[in-house]
Amino acid sequence: MADVDQPVAQERTLDRDCTTLSRHVLQQLQSFSAEAQDLSALMTRIALAAKLISRRLSRAGLVEGVLGVTGTVNVQGESVKKMDIYANDVFISVFKQSGLVCRLASEEMEKPYYIPENCPIGRYTLLYDPIDGSSNIDINLNIGSIFSIRKQEGDDLNGEAEDLLQNGQKQIAAGYILYGPSTMLVYSIGTGVHSFTLDPSLGEFILSKENMQVPDHGPIYSVNEGNFWQWDESIRDYIRYVHRHEGYTARYSGALVGDFHRILSQGGVFLYPGTLKKPEGKLRLLYETAPLAFLMEQAGGRASTGTQNLMEVVPKALHQRTPLIIGSKEDVALVESFIQERARDSEEAAMASKPG
Repeated sequence: MADVDQPVAQERTLDRDCTTLSRHVLQQLQSFSAEAQDLSALMTRIALAAKLISRRLSRAGLVEGVLGVTGTVNVQGESVKKMDIYANDVFISVFKQSGLVCRLASEEMEKPYYIPENCPIGRYTLLYDPIDGSSNIDINLNIGSIFSIRKQEGDDLNGEAEDLLQNGQKQIAAGYILYGPSTMLVYSIGTGVHSFTLDPSLGEFILSKENMQVPDHGPIYSVNEGNFWQWDESIRDYIRYVHRHEGYTARYSGALVGDFHRILSQGGVFLYPGTLKKPEGKLRLLYETAPLAFLMEQAGGRASTGTQNLMEVVPKALHQRTPLIIGSKEDVALVESFIQERARDSEEAAMASKPG
C-alpha cells in the first residue's frame, strides 16, 4: 500500500513546488515595487505571445497561413514567411493590452509601432525578432523568437525612437522562446539566466533550470561552412584549426535560437561572421545579437563582433547589423585570436611596404 501511495505524494510535492514565470520574476527582484511588478507583467505578456505562436506552429500543415511565403519582402529585403507576419501581429496585439509598452520595434517593421493609448504611462519598449529561422517552418525544424526590453528615455516627439540607439547595457531584460519538442522560454533581468518549459496541461511556463551557466570551453562550433570562401581569411584560419584538432563537433541548424540554446547548454561557440561583400554580417544588433549577448554574459560567456565586445556596440540605425561570435569564454577568445593575428600581419605588411 505504501508503494501505491508514494508516487501520489511525490506528484503533489511537484505540483506544489512548481514556479511560474511571473512569480519567478518577483522572486529574482526580491521586491513588489512598481518596477518589479511591471517586469513581471511584461514577462507574462511575452509568455502569452509565446503560447499563441506555439499553438499556431503546432498546427502547421493543418491550418492555412502557417506554411509558405507571403510573396513580399521586409525592410531587410528578405522574403516574408506567413508566420513572420502572424507572430509580429501577435506581439503587437498582446502588448496593446498591457498598458506598459509605448513602442514595439521589430525587424519586420521599418519603423517602431506606437501604441498611443499606452504612451502616457507606458515607458517601456519591446524590441523583438518575432520568428527567427522561419525557413525551418516548412520542414518542421525548430525555430524561435528573440526579445529585449528597454526603458524609454525622453519624449520621442519626432517618432524616430533615437533613444534606442544605445549599447546593449541599456537593456533591462532579454530572452528568447524556443519552439521545439517542447516550448521553452529563457530570460534574464540581470540576475542570471533562467529556463522555463511550457506545460500544456496547465497553460503555464514552469521553471525547469535556474541560473544557467555556459561552460568556459565546449566542443561545439556552430557556423554555416557553406560561406567559407566568402569570409575573411582569419575566420577561415579558425575553421582550419578546428578541422585539424580533435574534440570539436560541428552543429548548425540555420535557426539562431536553436543553435544559441545548444551553445548555452553545452558550451562552444556560434559564429555568424561578416563576408567580404557584407562585412557587417546578417544579424540585427537590436533585435538579435544584443539580446543574446545580454543573456550570454549573464550565463558567464562572452559575445563579440570579432573586434569589439558586442554589448558595447552603439548602433547608428535601428536595423543595423553586426557580425556575431558568441559562446564560451575560451572559445570566443580563440576565434578573436585568429582575427587579431591576421590584423597584426596586415599591419606589419603595410608598414614594410612603406618606402623607407
